[in-house]
Amino acid sequence: MKQGEQKLARARMGRMERKKTLIAYSFLAPNFLGFAIFTLVPVVCAIALSLFEWNGGDISRLRFVGFENYATIFNVKKVSQNGLAYFFNRVDLGIALKNTVYYTVITVPLTIICALALALLLNKIRGAVVFRAVFFFPYVASMVAICVCWSFMLMKDGPINHFIMALGIDFNKSWTADTTMAMWSIILVSVWRNMGYYMVIYLAALQGVPKELMEAATVDGANKWKQFLHVTLPQLRPTTFFVSIMMIISCFKIYDVVAIMTEGGPGRSTKMLVTYIYDEAFTKVRYGQASAISMILLIIVLLVTIIQFRSEKKFSND
Repeated sequence: MKQGEQKLARARMGRMERKKTLIAYSFLAPNFLGFAIFTLVPVVCAIALSLFEWNGGDISRLRFVGFENYATIFNVKKVSQNGLAYFFNRVDLGIALKNTVYYTVITVPLTIICALALALLLNKIRGAVVFRAVFFFPYVASMVAICVCWSFMLMKDGPINHFIMALGIDFNKSWTADTTMAMWSIILVSVWRNMGYYMVIYLAALQGVPKELMEAATVDGANKWKQFLHVTLPQLRPTTFFVSIMMIISCFKIYDVVAIMTEGGPGRSTKMLVTYIYDEAFTKVRYGQASAISMILLIIVLLVTIIQFRSEKKFSND
């Protein structure tokens, strides 16, 4: 009887485990299906399409070319004959990559500094909830509305130029129409929009800084600045690592702000990798080339992420 009861108990436990597993999968299934349909399948199709030449229309026009699209982008023949001067087959690709890197290098630190500064200011002040909502609002607001408003403010006769000239600085240009200031207008809008979101993340991290460490630093005679440098910042390192990775990926994918405010201009001063991919795919109708450039962008982001993970691991071990 005991053996029979044990077998029955095992069978019941097995059924319960299977039931729990099915319930868990049922909760995961909607998210996984959405990811598979809208992310995984398009990525696989883009990888496959980068090996084909296709100018749209009937799918029967697909022509397998292997790595010819990549060889066209990185002009292998010219590299071997003329050196690195012709590394990029199209000047636009080199300019788009340079602009994207420049935008990323400036935007990421500025956003982190602004977000951390706001988080420190709003950490323990009265009425902080209201200010948090105010600073977070741009992140959830319509990007079109944000860009239209900023385009108006950055016009030649806009309020920002009036404020600059009131300070005694002679500046009477439209930011988005000037080749030098157009990129800075994109950076300004991006930092202003995103700093509220990352401020909330830093606020959550600041709540997790142990009070005992701050009290010990105060007892040791450390002032506020030293407490921030030697206690707060090290405790925020994992958060800063997460924010920097998210910011870099977001910056390399920048499209909407550029498309609405400058359309990649004036000239090619704000042409980014994603806008270049869009032009190749939907303006010049070269889907194979566009997919190949997309894979290059994917590899760049993966390399940057891997380097960051290794750097973070090294700092953690030290």
